[in-house]
Amino acid sequence: MYQHGIKNTLKAGSIVFGASALFLLIAPALFLDLLGADDSNSMIWAMRMIAITLFALAGNMWQNAKLNNASSLGFVAKVMFIAAAGLGFLTIFIPNELTPFAIAYAIIGFGFSVSYLVNLIRK
Repeated sequence: MYQHGIKNTLKAGSIVFGASALFLLIAPALFLDLLGADDSNSMIWAMRMIAITLFALAGNMWQNAKLNNASSLGFVAKVMFIAAAGLGFLTIFIPNELTPFAIAYAIIGFGFSVSYLVNLIRK
């Protein structure tokens, strides 16, 4: 496992999730529109709730990037590999027509997933 690569991926992911959280808090209707999703009051509320969890995740990712225990860092990378891939797949299978934003968002998720996998395999 290449620890430095995992730490850098965690930091980069933390920044992306933090930015996404801000976007979801400030302009949830725009985010939903870019995804081609319904922008009902319930969905806007749900996006803001997701934003709060993304802030927590971003903070935990940044803190976990400071780990020096290979076993703990490897566990975090495995969890994030699954989470990033899952977000990518869920975005691709959004129950409406795919928009360019949704495709880009999925590619970002898959990119992080690949980065975690490569750094887990790499020595």
